Amino acid sequence: MLITIGISPIAFTIGTLSVRWYGIMVALAIATLVIWMMKETRRTVGLSYEPVLTGSLIALPSGIIVSKLLHVIDNWSYYSHYPSQIFSPAGLTIYGAIIGGALGIGIYSKVSKFPYRHVFDLVVPGLILAQAIGRVGCTLNGCCYGIPTSLPWGVVYTHPESIAYTASLALPPGIGLHPAQVYELIFNLIVFAVPFKLRGLKPDGSLALLYLIFYSAWRLGIGFLREGTPFLFDLQQAQFLSIIVLAFAIPLLVYRRTRWVRVKG
Repeated sequence: MLITIGISPIAFTIGTLSVRWYGIMVALAIATLVIWMMKETRRTVGLSYEPVLTGSLIALPSGIIVSKLLHVIDNWSYYSHYPSQIFSPAGLTIYGAIIGGALGIGIYSKVSKFPYRHVFDLVVPGLILAQAIGRVGCTLNGCCYGIPTSLPWGVVYTHPESIAYTASLALPPGIGLHPAQVYELIFNLIVFAVPFKLRGLKPDGSLALLYLIFYSAWRLGIGFLREGTPFLFDLQQAQFLSIIVLAFAIPLLVYRRTRWVRVKG
């Protein structure tokens, strides 16, 4: 028996402005991440609010800009016809947010004494929770949906405002879409336990690298169940980036951990 989602992606309207559940969930995700960082800053000896707040103020816009940029590149066939939509708040990528945020903080660390590796480790558990909340928004919005499936938990979107509505209409009877958004939500909640348990892993930056490895391996795999546009070698953009991140993060983590153990031993 298929699962039907008929909820409107639009939570409410104010005049001509439509507020979507996706936007609400993104706002909640950002708030969760900020609250997490404030909590961790209070818990960490020698770390003050000011550099963390400044780093966050830099990371948020840089993350959004790069996130949108990667989305536009991945969907250029659409945006080339509707260039005004490039500046719309819809359409963000997790990888873009991570890369942009890390780039912003990295630049900030070069002109300050900001301990970016340590802060990256602190932010990882909160980032995973924020991703989980964001996937709730994707589920309600109907974006990031999966390929067709005959599994009993396949999803059919019936509200015309849902992004997956057209894809659902094209499905034959008894066939739904893989709820890829829910898969990732569950993955995030499970993986959250790992960096939460390993807080304090040395050297600084190890937890962030571990997160990148976990997420990249997941994103590479789930890409085969998600609807998307081929980017290179029949892989989606996120899958291609995942391979690059894995090729960089795995040897770097092994090298840094081995060197730290050797020095401490």
